[in-house]
Amino acid sequence: MSKRIIYLDHAATTPLDPQILELMLPYFTQQAGNPSSIHQLGRASLQALDDAREQVAMVLGCSRREIIFTGGGSEGANLAVKGAALAQRARGRGAHLVVSTIEHHAVLHAAEYLQTVGFELTLLPVDVTGMVHPDDLRAALRPDTVLVSVMYANNEVGTIQPIAELGAICREAGVLFHSDAVQAVGMLPLDVEALNVDLLSITAHKFYGPTGVGVLYARRNTPLQPQIHGGGQERRRRAGTENVPAIVGLAAALTKAEARRPTYATRLSALRDQLISGLLERIPQSRLNGDPLHRLPNNANLGFDCVEGESILLLLDQAGICASSGSACTSGSLEPSHVLTAMGLSTEWANGSVRFSLGQSSSEEDVEYLLDLLPAMVERLRTVAPCAA
Repeated sequence: MSKRIIYLDHAATTPLDPQILELMLPYFTQQAGNPSSIHQLGRASLQALDDAREQVAMVLGCSRREIIFTGGGSEGANLAVKGAALAQRARGRGAHLVVSTIEHHAVLHAAEYLQTVGFELTLLPVDVTGMVHPDDLRAALRPDTVLVSVMYANNEVGTIQPIAELGAICREAGVLFHSDAVQAVGMLPLDVEALNVDLLSITAHKFYGPTGVGVLYARRNTPLQPQIHGGGQERRRRAGTENVPAIVGLAAALTKAEARRPTYATRLSALRDQLISGLLERIPQSRLNGDPLHRLPNNANLGFDCVEGESILLLLDQAGICASSGSACTSGSLEPSHVLTAMGLSTEWANGSVRFSLGQSSSEEDVEYLLDLLPAMVERLRTVAPCAA
């Protein structure tokens, strides 16, 4: 194995920032206390929780009362989709959902679960770049529609959706709008008012915070049925003793990510473009997946004809380069990416696609190293297993 490790899988997870870890450590040890306890350690933990909630609210441009701390992006998405839908049906407002075909499985599977308990589901199509068109959303809405969920930016191909416009359509129709913004933090603006969202979910481990903690923004007066029952934490919307160390880390990492966003996104965009253009120029029968303009600054998803993406990943790993074939949550699946097939790619092209996602540690030298190695790897694989005539 190569001693040099080049990490190009930041969309899957990011390493915990050492400065963030330092802020978290006291709440594991000498400052450990349950925020519901009335003694001094409990009060100190409650203050840390309140401070973190205020930090998150400032970044999202909302009230601290609209912040719900969760166990991560999947839990936040489930609480948003199932919680809002079930709460509205209980009030007699309908039982119809609209969800895009390229959502993370946390949203898709939550919506499919709701079908088993009586909801109807409409799947919004996307074009060849992975973009949802506002007219398609308008056409999908019905009088009994209670929730729409469209992700801010796709985790596999990086396409950025016109969230503000989609949200305005939902608001005009009186329909709640949720957006999975897990990939957007530190890359795109997060002002919930400007985005016209009622619900927005994020998770800390995508922006150099700890794993196992996330946030669901829920606009004031949004009906929400808890999905975890127990105590009265999080204003009775999410039971369970709060993970104070992780929440402190999330808030600090979010604040740091937002502060450096303009320069961070600009630097990564340049590296991304260098990577994309370099591979397309050097590897025949290759293509860019996702929108060429409206895409995340750190995302480069490319397809290579007549080769398996998994084989590419194995060779890259032997060379010390960490990349992915799509969502980390489904990397063990033998099925082609649901995102790429929804965009109209054939099974062959979908299976020959690889995602490179840049981050804080990425450099021009890393990109050049990849550009030097990958063309020969693809050529070697095509020689070993040539395409059928």
